[in-house]
Amino acid sequence: MEFSSKLLQNAVNEVSQLPGIGKRTALRLVLHLLRQPEHQTFQLAEALTKVRAHINFCKSCHNISDKSVCEICENPNRNKELICVVEDIRDVMAIENTSSFKGLYHVLGGKISPMDGIGPQELNINSLVDKVKSGLVKELIFAMSPTMEGDTTNFYIFRQIQDYNVAISTIARGVAAGNELEYTDEITLGRSIIDRIPFETSLKS
Repeated sequence: MEFSSKLLQNAVNEVSQLPGIGKRTALRLVLHLLRQPEHQTFQLAEALTKVRAHINFCKSCHNISDKSVCEICENPNRNKELICVVEDIRDVMAIENTSSFKGLYHVLGGKISPMDGIGPQELNINSLVDKVKSGLVKELIFAMSPTMEGDTTNFYIFRQIQDYNVAISTIARGVAAGNELEYTDEITLGRSIIDRIPFETSLKS
């Protein structure tokens, strides 16, 4: 792809590094921004700069937050004895949209995937185990995507905490095997949270 401007080429190259964005789509987006009023482009650039420079991760659940502790963890109406374990923040958003869960979350930051070089040490598993050891947690809900990597992650955590006095459940398999949680419709996902089953039962199925 030939460019008449180095500035345009550099902008397209940067935008094309975003997931799912090829060079042609990047060019279309950059040209769109050039056609917009100047202040709109500057507002977009400022918003991206601020989110990169000032975003925090909740020190309790590892969710993205504007403060050191997120609004969900700070909410006194949430059940602090119930923790839903998810892969990333998109899953928190998906479950919150169902309005079916009133506990807290724990964001692992990924799932165990040896093929991708991701082991337990790369995830927020130790802090989850520490929460269980504290004795304040009564139930963990495994809400990982029902894929091989998700199941592997669930089982690894289960082995770490099975000797502690905590109930362990997993979302019902109304979520089809192999599906990513964030793409599941809200009704199915909400029912899966409500109809969760003991994790040990899921091992036998």
